Amino acid sequence: MLKLMKLGVAALAVTALATGAASATELRLSHQWSTKDVRHKIAEMVADHVAEANVGLEIKIFPSKSLFKPREQYRPLSRGQLDMSVFPLSYAGGQRPAYNLTLMPGLVKNHDHAARLNYSPFMEEIQKQMAEDDVMVLVHGYLAGGFAGVDKCIKNPADAKGLQMRAAGKAFEQMLAGAGASIASMASSEIYTAMQTGVLEGANTSSSSFVSYRIFEQVKCFTPAGDYALWFMYQPMLMNKSTFDGLTEAQQKAIMEGAKKAEAFYLEEAKKADAAAAATFEKNGVEISYMTETDFNAWREIAGETSYKVFIEQTPNGQALLDLALAVE
Repeated sequence: MLKLMKLGVAALAVTALATGAASATELRLSHQWSTKDVRHKIAEMVADHVAEANVGLEIKIFPSKSLFKPREQYRPLSRGQLDMSVFPLSYAGGQRPAYNLTLMPGLVKNHDHAARLNYSPFMEEIQKQMAEDDVMVLVHGYLAGGFAGVDKCIKNPADAKGLQMRAAGKAFEQMLAGAGASIASMASSEIYTAMQTGVLEGANTSSSSFVSYRIFEQVKCFTPAGDYALWFMYQPMLMNKSTFDGLTEAQQKAIMEGAKKAEAFYLEEAKKADAAAAATFEKNGVEISYMTETDFNAWREIAGETSYKVFIEQTPNGQALLDLALAVE
């Protein structure tokens, strides 16, 4: 009965568009980013491939949080009121605590490690929980970030001790506090002014945010994502499963083919974004200092005493999930 109700709701979200004698099924895809962002581009790749396949299916993209607010997309997606979304899964961590592992310090070392994690028993467990919400993954993808210091490089826990810092995500705040930093919570758009006015001495955020908010104008040293990085956020393209199941075989095939191309593009563009961030900071006279394996392991040890501990305490089966993630080499 519940399955039939979900299918009914999903059907309401699908609009038939008259095109002469034929009609196309329209799916709605929502995300929070601008049309220049890589996450919009992967949505476009899937939509364009589906259109070219000529299978009576159209994907209409609603960028720049024009359809739903950034953090409020998972629930309508799971109810079939939204068909597709590019969505940072940790945003739904309040509904599914396990999702908080997809924005957890030290679980992902670099982009190739992230790609392995995407097809691991850990991600299979995460996807089982999505399936319970009638949600499925079309495109896997992680984006990375780094650290920036106003007066010095921030590579390891000792560097953060005593600094006033901003972190991207509660788990990162817990880890930095464990390293002896003082935490100032704010949006990434506020980092520049906070550094300019002496409120912040260091920050952790995504590579794209470091560049788009021109943080290079306020810092002496930048630690970008390289062979080792702490900040990785899982930001996949998701779809309502009942909506997908209700499509024809040809339509499903077109979506999955487009998704496969988009996933390969997403991985390469994520790597390019980190390299571009480093180049931008260096061009603007900022010292570039990469994290080493020793630095990474020191942070992971602090995370084990702080972020991981809190996660295990707050999450059903948390230790087993964490162990699955840490087991991926």
